[in-house]
Amino acid sequence: MTILIFLIVSYILLSISLYLLFPKANVDAMKGLIPGVNFMEWCEIIGRPKWWAALLLLPIVNIFIFAGMCVDMVRSFGKLRFRDSALAVIYAPLSFFLIARGKEKYEGKILDMEQAYMQKMAAAHEKGDKYQLKKLEANNPYKKTAPREWAEAIVFAVFAAAFIRMFLIEAYKIPTPSMEGSLLVGDFLFVSKANYGIRTPQTVLMVPLLHNRIPFIDTESYISKPNIKPRRLPALEEIDRNEPVVFNYPEGDSVYFDPVRTFSISDWRRGAVSPQQYPRQYRAIKNGKNKLVARPIDKKDHYIKRCIATPGDSLQIIDRQVYINGKPAENPSGMQFLYQVKTAEKINEKMFFDWDIDVVGLEQGRAYNNNLGGYYMFLSDEKKAKLQGLSDKIEFINYPQQKGDVFPHDRAIVKEWTTDNYGPVYIPKKGATVKLTPLTMPFYRRIISNYEGNTLVENKGKYTINGVETNEYTFKMDYYWMMGDNRHNSEDSRVWGYVPEDHVVGKPLFIWFSTKDGNMFNGINWSRIFSSANKM
Repeated sequence: MTILIFLIVSYILLSISLYLLFPKANVDAMKGLIPGVNFMEWCEIIGRPKWWAALLLLPIVNIFIFAGMCVDMVRSFGKLRFRDSALAVIYAPLSFFLIARGKEKYEGKILDMEQAYMQKMAAAHEKGDKYQLKKLEANNPYKKTAPREWAEAIVFAVFAAAFIRMFLIEAYKIPTPSMEGSLLVGDFLFVSKANYGIRTPQTVLMVPLLHNRIPFIDTESYISKPNIKPRRLPALEEIDRNEPVVFNYPEGDSVYFDPVRTFSISDWRRGAVSPQQYPRQYRAIKNGKNKLVARPIDKKDHYIKRCIATPGDSLQIIDRQVYINGKPAENPSGMQFLYQVKTAEKINEKMFFDWDIDVVGLEQGRAYNNNLGGYYMFLSDEKKAKLQGLSDKIEFINYPQQKGDVFPHDRAIVKEWTTDNYGPVYIPKKGATVKLTPLTMPFYRRIISNYEGNTLVENKGKYTINGVETNEYTFKMDYYWMMGDNRHNSEDSRVWGYVPEDHVVGKPLFIWFSTKDGNMFNGINWSRIFSSANKM
């Protein structure tokens, strides 16, 4: 609402500034106040055809069109300096008002005048009139200094890169092993934001080309207000089951930032930031050193997982096998699980690196576990076969699962659930209605209050939504269930639940670069470069 008011006020001020400016160009002042007509007259003043104003109706393109019209308007009044153009782009109403109240005169259609001057120079060059050509070059009012050329080139490059990153394609790096089997730590992807529908930003004031943190100074890279309600343009395709998807971390609206990883307020409340596993982070949050940061949707951390279930599906996991609507789901070929691997003797650790096997403690030099008499490894069926080929004295034991520590984190529901034996759960679909009971509310509480913005009051099994007592709820959005291919090393929907459609960022296209274990010094995965990021 704040940004809408800002835009309305800015348009009114722009119209007033055009009302004051038009007479200097021999245009009826009242035309500056008539929507549509004012922009057509503006195009006429700078030397564009009137139909050019229709381009302002095209989403995204209109940003560039409007910026160009602003610059050409001030140039038509002799304001040719870089700072004049910059002010016109930053806030046109102020720039136009200053010209209207100043001594500047309308010099003519800037695009026509510039073209005519270039034609004079071309004619002098064709005639071989060096004197006239030199004179024209020396007095060229449109000539730009080298520093200005560089400044404008840099500004344009940053603006164009930020535009492409925001609306079309963004580079993304795989930071964790949650998708190992298909996508590795150190893979650099290009992600298309158009395939699932371009999402307009919620945040309007930010540092270009940064996501949510400014390196080295430990602060957010944006100002959360004013903001706009994000919208999604029509999609090129729907999200299908088993497709990798990049999305904003659903629980990332309130987080404790730490250089090691980001913890949500929900992580903290359910005890996931334990003093045993994360002692430094636990103390930092406990004593207030790590502050709670509230983030808008588009500034939440990026995650990449595989879409396992789509809106309206029912999902259940039985003995590690996912079932969708009662039928076994297709499993990713590189799907991995954690195993206790008992061996009669130590294995040459170089093989682990050569075979891309993730061994717990390997990087710290503590891969072999004396108490176990072996290793803890994340393995796919293919990697298990490779290890089994080394010796028949290798024993694989399924890693025991902790019960109850899964979404929706209500012991009455998930007491016997694990990440290997889970559900069933229903994946909410837009327009579908569900009954609200003490056993269903834990699944949908966050959807109702956080994702869909309702006021929810619970009192002894009775529910009041937006002031109305009810025992049912109709979903406003579609939701998705995301899981990592590295099933025992992935924080996914089994931990934090559903991914709302407005959190979807884009579709991974291909891997454009890849380093081994995310470190250039370990080498480059040449075979992965320009390979598909949609592996199954």
